[in-house]
Amino acid sequence: MPTIYILNGPNLNLLGQRQPEIYGSTTLADIERACIELGADLGMDIRFFQSNHEGVIVDTIHEARLQANAIIINPGALTHTSVAILDALNTFDAPVIEVHISNIHKRESFRHHSYVSLRAEGVIAGLGTNGYLLALRHLAPLVGAAR
Repeated sequence: MPTIYILNGPNLNLLGQRQPEIYGSTTLADIERACIELGADLGMDIRFFQSNHEGVIVDTIHEARLQANAIIINPGALTHTSVAILDALNTFDAPVIEVHISNIHKRESFRHHSYVSLRAEGVIAGLGTNGYLLALRHLAPLVGAAR
């Protein structure tokens, strides 16, 4: 069964509380449950992570090199600043999908640049929390999921 790591960056632990006009009322726990459920339906093992610390995210990407068949990553604000996350993703030899709940291109200009996009096979932005599920559906045939 293929393993998919879903990585979430700073402040995403506050989904449902922080700026609901941008991010909605869905919590990170709600997203995790939906991803695990869809993953099971698609024949994938989902490993869900969140950290407010860049180094922990880098360490988790390093772990994924040995454990995961793909990564879905919403690096939050680290999208726009972290060369370290880009470098870690560049050591991962399987698909990477970048997800953003909001449309980063309709927001402040500093959010328009993504270091992660330089590595990602695809980017899903502005489709709300459904972006995570779309990324899983896209990855299923790429990683040889059973269903």
